[in-house]
This record gives sequence, C-alpha cells and structure tokens, in this order.
Amino acid sequence: MSKKTTIIMPETQEILATMGEQIKFARLRRRLSVELVAERAGISRATLWSVEKGASSVSMGTYAAVLHALNGMDRDLLLVAKDDELGRKLQDLSLPVRMRAPKGMK
Repeated sequence: MSKKTTIIMPETQEILATMGEQIKFARLRRRLSVELVAERAGISRATLWSVEKGASSVSMGTYAAVLHALNGMDRDLLLVAKDDELGRKLQDLSLPVRMRAPKGMK
C-alpha cells in the first residue's frame, strides 16, 4: 500500500516557511533551547527543526504542540479562517430574496 503524497502549491509552501521562521524566532526570543521545546512538545529535535523550516510533511498537530510548548501560542490557531470574507459573500449570494415587501408595509 503506497502512501499518498499531498501536493503543496508554491504559495502555500512559502506561507509554511514563513510560519516556521516565525516559530523559530518566537523560540529564540524566549531563549528556549531546541531540546527544551522538543521535549515540551513531545517530539524529536529533528521534527522541531522540520517545523522551524516549514516542512509540509509535519502534521498540524505537531505544529500545534510546538506552539503550545512556546507558552500557549496555540491559541493563535483560533484565528485561522475566523473572518471568512469570501465564504460570507458566497453565503449571502445564496440567500433567498423576497420579491414583495412584508404585509403591513406601504
């Protein structure tokens, strides 16, 4: 049984690389070692290095564990897709439009 590979678009890979770099800078600003953050996250140092490089092969759960190990930065994940402007526009387009005004309006 072969493993499926996920195709990552170049723009998405750039986002992951930026996110990895930001995670690395957050660790360095807190003066936390690779060993300590990896231990707190329950991962190997090599996996943490992959996270800090923005590797697409690392699971979202691992990214979340690393963010949590950086003193609760995983709360930032709640901001992902919070303001779905496109989704709201598409939803508004599918809302029924009344052709007549409600009774009692003149």
